[in-house]
Amino acid sequence: MASRRSRGDGGLHWDEARQRWIATLTIGFTPAGKRIVRKRSGKTKTEAKNHLGDLIRDHEDGLSVAAAGYTVEQAVRDWLKFGLNGRAASTVDKNAFLAESHIIPALGNRRLRDLSAEDVDKWLSEKAKTLSTSTILNIRSILRRAVSRAQARDKVKRNVVLLCEAPTGQAGRPSKALDIGAAGALIAAAEADESTIGTYIVVSLLLGARTEELRALDWRHVDTAGDSAASPPVPPHIMVWRSVRTGGDTKTRKSRRTLALPGRCVVALDAHRGRQEQMRAAAGERWAGGGLLVFASEVGSSLDAANVRRGFRRVARAAGLDATRWTPRELRHSFVSLLSDARVPIEEIARLVGHSGTSVTEQVYRHQLRPVMEDGATAMDRIFPAAGA
Repeated sequence: MASRRSRGDGGLHWDEARQRWIATLTIGFTPAGKRIVRKRSGKTKTEAKNHLGDLIRDHEDGLSVAAAGYTVEQAVRDWLKFGLNGRAASTVDKNAFLAESHIIPALGNRRLRDLSAEDVDKWLSEKAKTLSTSTILNIRSILRRAVSRAQARDKVKRNVVLLCEAPTGQAGRPSKALDIGAAGALIAAAEADESTIGTYIVVSLLLGARTEELRALDWRHVDTAGDSAASPPVPPHIMVWRSVRTGGDTKTRKSRRTLALPGRCVVALDAHRGRQEQMRAAAGERWAGGGLLVFASEVGSSLDAANVRRGFRRVARAAGLDATRWTPRELRHSFVSLLSDARVPIEEIARLVGHSGTSVTEQVYRHQLRPVMEDGATAMDRIFPAAGA
């Protein structure tokens, strides 16, 4: 008769209903005193015994061995529920949509401990046939972070996603910039529109502020008069100190900046303030937000991105542009392009748009920057003028 296994060595038994050998190991007790048991099964006694050895080694290494059925879907849903605390609702929704659309349908049923780097590589390669590179990076990041969270909770030994590179996906929609003619037509149409969105377009195009910064702009941070008597004189300006991001902070510390207002912005903002006072009087008690938001709805509430897009397309059509080809964020790209064409140094452009250095400006707006650097040639022509010059 076979001797009984010692305590802590686990157990092996035949399950007649399943027709499989079952390996079991007690790894601890719940606060209520209930035994916590982990199980593995095999078609043969040898296979089950090997599984038992794995359970024992994991337990001795200090790992709370995860249930064998813990899946990729469970890991991803756990991360979506607990790993996004403090994020904006739009960020949570975006990650949930990507997970539900691309990760869970393809990998969700896979047991997490069986997920291999090859599985992830094949999945990413298949997704790269239809998704943009940025989306590929996003879904890989979601899976990586979900598995990291599971690893930290002893659900899996290692994160195989770290071993996989994100392939290049399909080309996304390239950002464009308005040329000076189209920009002038858009500004004229925005000024003639005499609306909140019209003023928004003028300020966005002539200042290059991000849409989330302008949507949070407060009248207390707008000075359209300046102080010419001060030493040095203070021009009309706005203080870009807030955004609609979670917590109200700007994207980076460098994004917190004060920008002088061009004359057409001053005119547009003064006219807009007058119109907004009339709307506030008409709304009466329905007016929201204390009247502080510069770009608000007819009852003083904040605009969302959809509001801005709809209004922008209406004004773009009035300017003779194909509204389907342009988005509000390309006003910022146009700002960079127009300054570059006017030979403003890239360092100054980076400072105006709130970048911490020129590298981001060059990478994100490289199509909008002048490709030919002329400073050296201009200086040498002055030092060594050509014959007959």
